[in-house]
Amino acid sequence: MELAMTVKNDKLIGDFWGGLAAMLVALPSAIAFGVTIYASIGPAYAGLGALAGILGATALGLVAPALGGTNRLITAPCAPAAAVLSAFAIELVRQDVDPVFIVLMLTALGLVAGVIQLLLGFMGIGSLIKYIPFPVVSGYLTGVGLIIIGSQIPKFLGVFGNVPLWRTLISPDSWQWQSALIGGVTALVMVGAPVLTRAVPAAILGLLAGIATYFGLAHFVDESLLVLEGNKMIIGPLGGSASSMLEAITGRWRDIGELKLSQIGNLMGTALTLAVLLSIDTLKTAVVLDALTRSRHDSNRELVAQGAANVVSACAGGMPGAGQMGATLVNLASGGQTRVSGIVEGVLALMAFLALGAFIAWIPVAALAGILLVVGVRMIDHHSLHLLQSPWTILDFVVIVVVVIVALAYSLIAASAVGIALAMFLFIREQLGSTIIRNKVDGSSRFSKRVRLAHEMDLLERRGEQTIMLELQGSLFFGTKDQLFSALEPELGKRQYVLLDMRRVQSVDVTAVHLLSQIRDSLSERGAFLIFSSLTHTLPNGRNIAELFGQMDLTTDSPQVRVFQEMDDAVEWIEDQVLGESPQRSAELPPLEVWEMEIFKDVKEDALVDLVERLERRVVPRDERLFSIGDAADQLFLIRKGAVRISVPVPGTNLSRHRLTYGRGDFVGGMSFITHAARFSTDATAIEDSEVYVLRREDFELLREQHRRLAFQLIEGVARVLAFRLGYADRELLAMQE
Repeated sequence: MELAMTVKNDKLIGDFWGGLAAMLVALPSAIAFGVTIYASIGPAYAGLGALAGILGATALGLVAPALGGTNRLITAPCAPAAAVLSAFAIELVRQDVDPVFIVLMLTALGLVAGVIQLLLGFMGIGSLIKYIPFPVVSGYLTGVGLIIIGSQIPKFLGVFGNVPLWRTLISPDSWQWQSALIGGVTALVMVGAPVLTRAVPAAILGLLAGIATYFGLAHFVDESLLVLEGNKMIIGPLGGSASSMLEAITGRWRDIGELKLSQIGNLMGTALTLAVLLSIDTLKTAVVLDALTRSRHDSNRELVAQGAANVVSACAGGMPGAGQMGATLVNLASGGQTRVSGIVEGVLALMAFLALGAFIAWIPVAALAGILLVVGVRMIDHHSLHLLQSPWTILDFVVIVVVVIVALAYSLIAASAVGIALAMFLFIREQLGSTIIRNKVDGSSRFSKRVRLAHEMDLLERRGEQTIMLELQGSLFFGTKDQLFSALEPELGKRQYVLLDMRRVQSVDVTAVHLLSQIRDSLSERGAFLIFSSLTHTLPNGRNIAELFGQMDLTTDSPQVRVFQEMDDAVEWIEDQVLGESPQRSAELPPLEVWEMEIFKDVKEDALVDLVERLERRVVPRDERLFSIGDAADQLFLIRKGAVRISVPVPGTNLSRHRLTYGRGDFVGGMSFITHAARFSTDATAIEDSEVYVLRREDFELLREQHRRLAFQLIEGVARVLAFRLGYADRELLAMQE
């Protein structure tokens, strides 16, 4: 009990320090993001933006870890949210929309995005979002980083208002060197701080350096910078008190009734983009956290928690956010161990707002711009340049560039659509470049596990041209159907049996099924067979191939279509057809006498009399064991009638794996008998009502003493048959490797 309490206390202490460090990282960024968004409406709204960032950090920090299941994950306002919301606000400003109405629309946008995240989580889409291709995600992140950089350069240079970036760059006379100095000092300290110390987050040191530079300029250069009212260089008054927070929340919702349903409907496209970006950002952080802590997060539960947190944040007047990589890693490095660390971060953000509201008002806008410029540069995926080093990845780099260009020229909504379309193109290109034919052999190179006698093998080999066997792999869809048809077309007119093994097929579409129906009809016209094996396995998309083929009448409409569980079963059926045999006919055949066995084909009948006297006749009903693993391997079994299957157990299961099947006229246990093995290493089970001759080793030893020639002929016959089988096995292996 005492040990458990000690561990619990250690976790709480670690969560407190981790939450504190995470708050110190997340809060300055949250303020900067909020100012970026609301300053797009007008300089007078910068203070409201800072308040939205703080309220967002508080609401997200309290709700997301309380409902989510990922330990140490810190949820806070993030760059993708800032990019989407600021672009949205700028567009509304260009349309001369009333600023108050823009604020309401920003609130509604965050609310709808949160609801969409809730739906994504409840519908299980969280498991799919993480499969969005890397080039698309890389393009998103780089595009967001460049958007952040473009939006912050005017603030960095002291050009306020909604002045486009290009106009700012061509108008150096509007720049303010004081802003550039403050922003430059902030960015340099933020970048260089980790070299000197990691005890204090770099963003905090950079912000403090920017504030110190601002007051240094105010003291030595321009005393007007010490005036709070109307000063565009700083955030301005927040009203940092509980009553002002309540007023910010209730005032927002007194006006929300002015929004019409149609106006909210117009938000859906942007809200969906925002929800997907926030979800990707969160799940990407969770995946990194899993790798560092050897844990596993629940994607759908986390999306529900993130959606609920964004809904609460919007209701409180805060901005939306996601699981933030930087703050999460700081939390982990500072001792955070559970979800409590995230709640601590939210509580401390609220306390910082209430205690430091007056101080926050003096934070220079240029200092926040410097922080965001560093954040934006770090979001650009520099490693993607390595994709240019190989011709195989150049197209992936092109996808990244196109997504970035569309994001900058149009919007992240258009970039998301273009990115997904290009990802589909890359997938189809990859599928078209891979072969769906894993192996292709005819009936003279591939045989079943049913061991045949020499004359039967000779017949199967001579008639092998009647059969073609294809092992398929990958995706059978409209893009690969021509490849499949090209492989089958030369076989359709000359083969009696066309076998398609589907064990390694990953997906099948309607176009491929239609092609297979045409192939079936072509074979049926001349009485040939289309044969499938391994249809019953479930594909990665959850669809069962056998059910799909049945629904489209591919396997149910024609007697010329056969379906088998395993490829070996299908090959055995084809061999039976070629040999003119069937299980029913085999059961009706009489038991063989010793002199009718293949191993004694060169021995005269009267010379076998002494051997017959030493043989035991045994009846083995169907499904009974002839011998089991571990039994003494001192017997040779000559099969007079029926068939015996040899199998080995699958470790850790109750299942067994089929190795070989021996039939009438063959023998079992020959290798063990010759090598004097002590125990059998396999199980032997009768799959039909069977009869066998049993020769014990002690009886063989007596036979060898009295009839050396007969004993030699017996061993020679067994060895000859074993060598014959090994020869065919080698040929099969070579055919499979070609």
